[in-house]
Amino acid sequence: MSERLRVLVADDEPHIGRIIKMKLEQGPFDVTLAYDGQEAMDALERGEDFALVVLDLMMPRLSGLDVLERIRSDERWKSLPCIVLTAAGEQQYQSRALEIGASDFLTKPFSPRKLYARAVELAGVESESTEAREA
Repeated sequence: MSERLRVLVADDEPHIGRIIKMKLEQGPFDVTLAYDGQEAMDALERGEDFALVVLDLMMPRLSGLDVLERIRSDERWKSLPCIVLTAAGEQQYQSRALEIGASDFLTKPFSPRKLYARAVELAGVESESTEAREA
């Protein structure tokens, strides 16, 4: 599969964004980084065709829950897969995010390999493109 899939990663911790970007770009993904919820919404509004969104819950300006609510209430993005990242101790937000429509959760610190596996699965990537998961 030669087509690269766009992934939007929103996390206010730049080092976490870089880790996710490095791992996903080993596979069939091109990553756009946003450092707060408003930047994430701006990227979506620009009309890039994202196959997946990875949202940190706690971000400035708009939280991950705010962004998720906006994504799920907009016809353009209603079915866009969204993985929510939560820090330990934020489990109370998981049920709210599930109600809104999160596709999956990962708790920080998370395994980049597990994130990659879920990204491949949720984005519907063909199995021959998953060899980077083993790296």
